[in-house]
Amino acid sequence: MEALQVNHDLSKSQQAYHWIKERIARQDFTPGYRLVLGSIAKELDMSVVPVREAIRQLEAEGLVTFERNVGAHVSMVDDSAYRHSMQALSIVEGAAIALSARRLNEHDIRRARSINELMIETLDNFDPHAFTSLNQEFHAILFAPCANPRLLEIVRGEWGRLGNLRDSTFSFVPGRAAESVREHENILQLIETSAPLGEIEKAARRHRSATLDAYMIHEHPDEALGLPAF
Repeated sequence: MEALQVNHDLSKSQQAYHWIKERIARQDFTPGYRLVLGSIAKELDMSVVPVREAIRQLEAEGLVTFERNVGAHVSMVDDSAYRHSMQALSIVEGAAIALSARRLNEHDIRRARSINELMIETLDNFDPHAFTSLNQEFHAILFAPCANPRLLEIVRGEWGRLGNLRDSTFSFVPGRAAESVREHENILQLIETSAPLGEIEKAARRHRSATLDAYMIHEHPDEALGLPAF
């Protein structure tokens, strides 16, 4: 394990929280990994108390599961949680992008299109993790100017939750990547041409829903048949 880069502005429990959460996000601590509080405390050069507080916070977020007489471990991937986050994000991110559309300038559009072109270049030698990183960067540009801070907070929170639930959806459905970049370009064109905000929102929502649909058809074909459209 690496030594913690201490941020003295944070309490010890928050230092432990960020340290553990980062390793879950990086898949150093994979689903089912047992979190031994004493070992973590020793690694971070602190007592067990702040580590226990960090574990409780991560448990509240659903990233860690604690069982009596067993201890704490990284939560197993929950498909229903993934589905719910994707459905929620299709709604809130679609709204955030629509609210941002008139605030995006030419520089923003160029940046977003440049990233989308990099995503296209990765398709020949596909790396789902690199593609996912670029995808997050692309989407962040489009919703960043949203003037509703609460909506922005929810969107970013759901993106963070998805990162913990699935390292990369495109690992499961790599064929979806080519469709995704085409949809990106369509959204950019709608924004550039000042299309009605409702049309932009609908395109952004449909883009997110299509990724979920592709995943469900691949992983759970029987369930996918009964899913409502979002």
